[in-house]
Amino acid sequence: MERYIETFKDKHILITGGVGFIGSTIAIRLAGIAASITLVDSLIEDYGGNLFNIEPVKDKVNVNIADVRDEASMNALVKGKDYIFNMAGTLSHIDSMTNPYQDLEINCRSQLTILEACRKHNRSVKIVYAGTRGEYGKTCKVPVDETHPLLPTDVNGINKIAGELYHLVYNNVYEGISCTSLRLTNTFGPRHQMRHSKQGYLNWFIRLAMEDKPITIYDQGTPKRDFSYIDDTVESIIIACASEDTNGRFYNIGSGRGVSILESAQAVINAVGSGRIEHVTYPPDKKVIEVGDYIADASKFSNQFGWSPKVTFEEGLAKTVEYYRQYRENYW
Repeated sequence: MERYIETFKDKHILITGGVGFIGSTIAIRLAGIAASITLVDSLIEDYGGNLFNIEPVKDKVNVNIADVRDEASMNALVKGKDYIFNMAGTLSHIDSMTNPYQDLEINCRSQLTILEACRKHNRSVKIVYAGTRGEYGKTCKVPVDETHPLLPTDVNGINKIAGELYHLVYNNVYEGISCTSLRLTNTFGPRHQMRHSKQGYLNWFIRLAMEDKPITIYDQGTPKRDFSYIDDTVESIIIACASEDTNGRFYNIGSGRGVSILESAQAVINAVGSGRIEHVTYPPDKKVIEVGDYIADASKFSNQFGWSPKVTFEEGLAKTVEYYRQYRENYW
């Protein structure tokens, strides 16, 4: 891993969504090397941006409060950057159905604004884009590899596909601009927002358990999910950004292990030591966009780069609960 980290020494780095969950963890991981790191985040309420996330490295990074949809801001921010970790976006499936235009703005227009800024002002940049398992939608088989058809069940999945394809097109058409996409799955861990369940239910389960409140499970909670601990996810992102061999390609990232929603709730209760499970009928608006079991086949990336997840689901839960016990007031 250290040889990949060394790639960024003395380089200029931009992280969009930089004080959010994944962006801030990338910043913390890279802040120990001699690099100029700029974080851009809109700090829109409920999207996950939290200045406390970068508390350990606040004196080692530059923070720019701006919306990545703003052309003037992005035109200035991309100049002179060697690498862009493009983590900006939203993943709320329900919100994308109730307010599809907003999802379009955040997950499509924002990506074009970043890429157009690079086309006009920086044609020697490497960009890694945060894709999502939601691009696959309803699964036909598990584990899911990159040949699985894209069958999104919601507007968010469609817009995330578009965001990925924008990056690959700019990689293929504009010489000097290099892009890759990682299709991430259910990343969890410290620094995830804890105000709502719209960006992933596991963090919400943890909050409910810590407050000794019931964890609601729809029907029997049998659908399986693949959980990736934040440190493992960030290592894959850093490798993908540092390597030229990823240019123009997309990869799955995940643990390869399926955990049912019911099992994950019970694991949270065990880790926290409080909470309880209540079963309710699946709400129609959520059931219609349920994707079924999702387990990632990340062998394409693993075989090419030797990456593999190091933190088990149970270990990750323990680390996450410990973090929120210590810093709860900064997230609740």
